[in-house]
Amino acid sequence: MEQTRPGGVIVAPWGPEYGGEAVVRLTVGDGGTASGRFVGSSAFMRLRRQRTPRPGSLEYLSGPWPADGAKSSTRLSPDEVGGWLAMYAVGVQVPEAFPLIERYVDGTYTLWLHDAAVTSWATVDWEPDHAAYEVVQSGPRNLWNEVEAAWRWWDDQGRPGFDRFGLTVTPGGQTVWLDGPDNPVPARR
Repeated sequence: MEQTRPGGVIVAPWGPEYGGEAVVRLTVGDGGTASGRFVGSSAFMRLRRQRTPRPGSLEYLSGPWPADGAKSSTRLSPDEVGGWLAMYAVGVQVPEAFPLIERYVDGTYTLWLHDAAVTSWATVDWEPDHAAYEVVQSGPRNLWNEVEAAWRWWDDQGRPGFDRFGLTVTPGGQTVWLDGPDNPVPARR
């Protein structure tokens, strides 16, 4: 932004750690700020310096499982939170969370979530023709609860597409909003 005059336009890929990257079109304002809407989805490889440092997921998630996790169930299918747009909508609300899928020969799978601080994890087991899914969570963050609340917020908004989201960048940080800068997307944490 420092290299662009007020009124200039920056088009760049942007995405939360959770996934669901998009392209944003920002107009530069005064005082080191920029704001604009997302214009569509994008898949891109982040540079190494843009990636959040974290241990290898398989190392982090290996060992006795489910360890000390608390069991519960959910009616929200892990399939619902795995689409590109859903991942984006969840990711902008659930900072520093990462999903992984472990698929099994019989067609079932486990959605694994863990945080960047290596303090919390969750799993949700998907099986065909089920109306409820087993959840196991551990750590100071209830990651599945955060993901489920984020998905429900997105669903309550009518499952908006990328074009209804926007981004404001200031010297103090970044804020994702829905329909306008005066309506920031809530953070779940």
